[in-house]
Amino acid sequence: MRLFIACLCALFSLAVFAAAPASAAQCGNDAAGFPAWLDSFKQEAVSEGISEDVVSAALSGVTYNTTVIHLDRSQKKTFGGTFEQFAAGRVTGGRIAKGKAMMQRYAGVLSQIQSRFGVQPEILVAIWGMETDYGVVSGKMPVFRSLATLAYDCRRSDFFRNELMSALKIVQRGDETPSAMIGAWAGEIGQAQFLCSNYLKYAVDMNGDGRRDLIRTPADVLGSIANLLQAHGWSAGGSYEVGSSNFGVLSEWNKSTNYQKAIVLFAEKLQS
Repeated sequence: MRLFIACLCALFSLAVFAAAPASAAQCGNDAAGFPAWLDSFKQEAVSEGISEDVVSAALSGVTYNTTVIHLDRSQKKTFGGTFEQFAAGRVTGGRIAKGKAMMQRYAGVLSQIQSRFGVQPEILVAIWGMETDYGVVSGKMPVFRSLATLAYDCRRSDFFRNELMSALKIVQRGDETPSAMIGAWAGEIGQAQFLCSNYLKYAVDMNGDGRRDLIRTPADVLGSIANLLQAHGWSAGGSYEVGSSNFGVLSEWNKSTNYQKAIVLFAEKLQS
């Protein structure tokens, strides 16, 4: 009887295993297991509602990127040092002059954004300038290759698996094409360097063309920054000086106090 029960349990376990969807391939710390992992992830993506066409367009031919792993392993504290040192290289005369020109160029859009989200134009332009010099420096690495590499890598696989799935969803809803998604080494994308998960949650279509385009459309970029800040508690028209509640909201944009203070300094100089 015990043997019968044991056999029955074993058969039941096999049946459950056979009926269950294929589990994700294990993460790895070198390129050896990447192709198998990627095949498994593609199946997962389809099972989660991503179309096979999108999966194929975004992930076919994607290879493991050792450069991304090297950059991940060799990260340095880039926002450290004194505030004066940090700000000197970022809040520059050239960026301020260009920022003032951008505020004039997009005055109408910025006014609409402030009415809708309550965030002052100078804060939005300061963040835009700080992140990518107004879209000039937004990264040169294919986002899907970077995110697939980091999702496979064992160090932060869960985090980057979510980012990779979010990137696929951005393509699926028609905001971007896979070939257009070029960004920073860790997958940040567009003129405000949004994580793909934040792109998915906070991107808005400010110019009314039916797409939320944070790569090529400044109106969408600025509106999306404002949407993120509002969603995290920005007080419409309120002070953003150090110690204010709005200054605290800037930590949702970047955790570095130096970065937050630099945004405020930048914004103040745009008004002077």
